[in-house]
Amino acid sequence: MNSISHDEQLLKSLTLAVVNRPRATMKELAQLAGVSKATLHRHCGTRENLIVQLEAHAEGTLRLIIDNAALEETEPLDALRRLIREHLAHREMLAFLMAQYRPDFLDLECGGTRWLFYLEALDGFFLKGQQSGLFRIDITAAILTELFIALVYGLVDAEQRGRAANANSARTIEHMFLQGASSAEGVR
Repeated sequence: MNSISHDEQLLKSLTLAVVNRPRATMKELAQLAGVSKATLHRHCGTRENLIVQLEAHAEGTLRLIIDNAALEETEPLDALRRLIREHLAHREMLAFLMAQYRPDFLDLECGGTRWLFYLEALDGFFLKGQQSGLFRIDITAAILTELFIALVYGLVDAEQRGRAANANSARTIEHMFLQGASSAEGVR
């Protein structure tokens, strides 16, 4: 039995369609998602409702990522690896969130509160990692969160644009996050 529901598969397909063709008509989005325009209309009605549904799905996906990474229960290095894998398992949703990003995205007065759980979970994880000695303490946990998000989402964007292959993405992110871009010989 397939572990992903028909609705989830449709949302995933629509997410990719919106990311790849942001200005597509509803008819074009339906074709890209492999459904009829009537099915898409029954599912969401309007493009605005589609975006609302995809944002709700993105919120649920971010909650799933945090839950599956077991940030509170797992040793920080293993939790970091899980966190990376979980993010990369939902590349299409990360690409959608990047495509939907606007300057007021995290503004609390403009609906940004829906994403606070995500930032707070990551901040808490990085603080725990600092306290355990895994992460450096001269950078705040909030900045570590921002750097992690930029690295993961940036690599997904590079994959989408064909500038990076996803074969070693998890290892690349882990290495870059933990050790930076410099070689041991380059830093003196």
